[in-house]
Amino acid sequence: MSLSEINKREKDFHNNLQKKEGRKFESNFYKAIKNMFDDFHAKIKENCFQNNILDFGCGIGKNLETVVNFNPKEITAIDISDVSIEKAKKNSENFNSKIIFKTSNCESTGLEGEKFDLVYGSGILHHLKLEKAIIEIKRVLKKEGKIVFVEPLGTNPLINLYRKLTPGSRSPDEHPFVKSDFDLIGKYFENINIKYYFFLTLVFLPFYRSKNNSYLFKILKSLDQFLFRFYIFRFFAWSFLITAKKN
Repeated sequence: MSLSEINKREKDFHNNLQKKEGRKFESNFYKAIKNMFDDFHAKIKENCFQNNILDFGCGIGKNLETVVNFNPKEITAIDISDVSIEKAKKNSENFNSKIIFKTSNCESTGLEGEKFDLVYGSGILHHLKLEKAIIEIKRVLKKEGKIVFVEPLGTNPLINLYRKLTPGSRSPDEHPFVKSDFDLIGKYFENINIKYYFFLTLVFLPFYRSKNNSYLFKILKSLDQFLFRFYIFRFFAWSFLITAKKN
């Protein structure tokens, strides 16, 4: 597996990250954004039954336990971090009979062409050279194969300020999505659908603890979805869910 300098930095960053314990704030944060991942998993389920699935940048396998219950024919899970792959294998010991794990560069996977009915991933594309990754995804997808991804946006100035103030929390080469990245996906895929998440709710996220105090959070989520109907507010979202079909 030939790696660029960026690939090597990403691999080292994620290997080191997986050797550390997660922070409490991050744990609460990811509990609070569960609704986005519920939608993410629902879209995967629509295209999963008895199909060949690729978990693109699987990390430690957080999505695998959910996806394996959708009864796919087979799941291939790849990641550039060998430490993450080993953790994913361990985390999947009780249900991994349908899962093939591979340490692989997502920009050049070495996988068979036109093999997969669905490629999905969470928070992976913004770590890659996007066009190389998109071309590779299209190569391994079957005709009319689908993609489902959740990714961060890079258009909210307050979020971008937070990113600058906390450089140790992310890799130096990551690049959250901007408008030109969506245009690039449109070159290679069709039937693109995008749902945006977290504008007003961002204020509440640090205080989220459990479902018991989520009433206000639910109100803010509803307000967010109303505001995202208007194009201008989409630039203030923190993240998005995208689905598309190979053209």
